[in-house]
Amino acid sequence: MIAVDRARLAGLLAAEQGTYAAANPRSRALYEEATNLFGHVPMTWMNVWSGGFPLYLDHARGARITDVDGHTYADFALGDTGAMAGHSPEPTRKAVAGRAGDRGGLTTMLPTADAQWVGAELTARFGMPLWSFTLSATDANRWAIRLARLATGRPKVLVFGYSYHGSVDEAFALAGPDGTTISRPGNVAPPVPVGLTTRAAVWNDLASVETALAHGDVAAILTEPALTNIGIVLPEPGFMEGLRTLATRYGALLMIDETHTFSTGWGGATRAWGLEPDIFVIGKSIGGGIPCGTYGLSEAVAAAVTRHTDAGDADIVDVGGVGGTLAGNALSLAAMRATLGEVLTPEAFEGMIDLATVFSAGVQAAIDEFELPWSIAQLGARAEYRFTSPAPRTGEESAAAADDELDAYMHLAMCNRGILMTPFHNMALMCPDTDAADVERHTEVFREVVAALRA
Repeated sequence: MIAVDRARLAGLLAAEQGTYAAANPRSRALYEEATNLFGHVPMTWMNVWSGGFPLYLDHARGARITDVDGHTYADFALGDTGAMAGHSPEPTRKAVAGRAGDRGGLTTMLPTADAQWVGAELTARFGMPLWSFTLSATDANRWAIRLARLATGRPKVLVFGYSYHGSVDEAFALAGPDGTTISRPGNVAPPVPVGLTTRAAVWNDLASVETALAHGDVAAILTEPALTNIGIVLPEPGFMEGLRTLATRYGALLMIDETHTFSTGWGGATRAWGLEPDIFVIGKSIGGGIPCGTYGLSEAVAAAVTRHTDAGDADIVDVGGVGGTLAGNALSLAAMRATLGEVLTPEAFEGMIDLATVFSAGVQAAIDEFELPWSIAQLGARAEYRFTSPAPRTGEESAAAADDELDAYMHLAMCNRGILMTPFHNMALMCPDTDAADVERHTEVFREVVAALRA
């Protein structure tokens, strides 16, 4: 393996930044004109674009995005999973248009028949028998954590360092020295010290999990089946099975968040790997771009919650902090029914996973050819390369492998050549409309931009 020449990298990055600025004058102007927006963007994370300003959307369809400067891109970011079904898939578009049109009633506080259809479909895919709907996976995690605490009578949640569960306060935690729990760097104004609500463990380290659970105060282990937002960090053989065993042994619930790992297949990693959660959470992708989320409960967890509510210990109807006026609205449910029923089908996943396998092979070939100290991991229809080898086995190792200059160079170089990657990290996701030509083009561009590091 040969290290990257940092002086050469700096020169290449400067050149790509200049190309990006020159090619996108309309996006830059719109960004500069957005003086009534905090940070000049609708959400501050939209500033995570290496060129100094984000591209502005004109239109998107399938696996393509066109910006306001007229550039069309092969989109492997796909809304950081929110558009895993592709942009505006036709069945979802028709369902949304129908609900907004002649059928009417986008949100009414009344249930629709779509809700039971979606619940039954989710049960078929993920196994949980009972479901409740939200507007995001963050909401689903928050509300499910409350129910886990109610069901177990315990105050704390166990999370893994650098796992991703949206903006849930309890999740921004790392394992500190001597069994302590500390806040992740950059955590914005946590309401209380994170150690009061959370115990943190190290991914792929069952001993650290057992040490945390031994205190007897953990209501639930909240985990992804693989770390995703710090770069894909896969579970080692036996790790997920070990979590199930330890949760049962110490009286904690196993709460699995598949918001990103749904890329594993039609039933996510839960079905593909035979996982057995007590609570299940998913969001983003199941609505085809319409805000939605959901959590599923086992019969045992639901019964424990019901015992408390029947006894008057908790109110999950009004003041209990579980639910929201727009959650389970008619528009979201119509979108979920169409997306799950007609777009993200078993056949679609088969094609998406096959393309991700070809994508990964193309990246690995270039890594090998140019002897880069990099690695790539695949999670079904999702793949991600890291600037380290061997691949990280913990969130802490993955965080330590971050390289801002290489990130900026790779994102800008790809973008300037018509390829969009997830701006937060080097993740690529396939959708049902991604085709072999998109992947072949990525392979060509990836080889070109990494070759420049060696020239």
